[in-house]
Amino acid sequence: MRILIVEDEPTLGPQLKSTLESAGYAVDLATDGEDGHFLGSTENYDAAILDLGLPIVDGLTVLDRWRKEDRKFPVLVLTARDSWSDKVAGLDAGADDYLAKPFQTEELIARLRALIRRSSGNASSELEAGDVRLDTRSGKVTLAGESVKLTAQEYKLLSYLMHHKGKVVSRTELIEHIYDQDFDRDSNTIEVFVTRIRKKLGAETITTIRGLGYSLEDPENIDN
Repeated sequence: MRILIVEDEPTLGPQLKSTLESAGYAVDLATDGEDGHFLGSTENYDAAILDLGLPIVDGLTVLDRWRKEDRKFPVLVLTARDSWSDKVAGLDAGADDYLAKPFQTEELIARLRALIRRSSGNASSELEAGDVRLDTRSGKVTLAGESVKLTAQEYKLLSYLMHHKGKVVSRTELIEHIYDQDFDRDSNTIEVFVTRIRKKLGAETITTIRGLGYSLEDPENIDN
């Protein structure tokens, strides 16, 4: 899953980026509202963490612009402000959740996981596809009840497909959502990771839809 952080505090922004990367997310960081708006408007994200008190362009304006541009990824507003009026303004501008500073990192990650699950139509923190189970809280993957060890990138790819079970996901979409903006998009690593996951979870786990992409469902049951 790919996350955008728009945060100008010189310590907090990099700290959040490092923490989320350690939790298995691909993360881009913008330090002002102008860059944050540009990234959110031109790149594909699964969620954004947006500070309201940003330089150049404030967070509410950034959020309002994204929504007017029909950018639908969930947004967690993060701010030092804690008044009801600020909360209402953020939610009215299109925020999906609100967290005031100071906060516990564990709570932020939990809220982020919930936003991503809901946006992809998943209510439970445990995702299922056949005998494969993926627990988004612990990062544990099991096959028929037996634990399976995946690399960080294998987990990212499987997690994205699990969140979008039943849909065809193109190679381009996978690259856009499991890597940050600096990744070489001509790389063939997606194919490599799909092959490795199949070896660990079974050849039938990921279906290749010729000319379209990959799916965790039989192509006859896919909702395009």
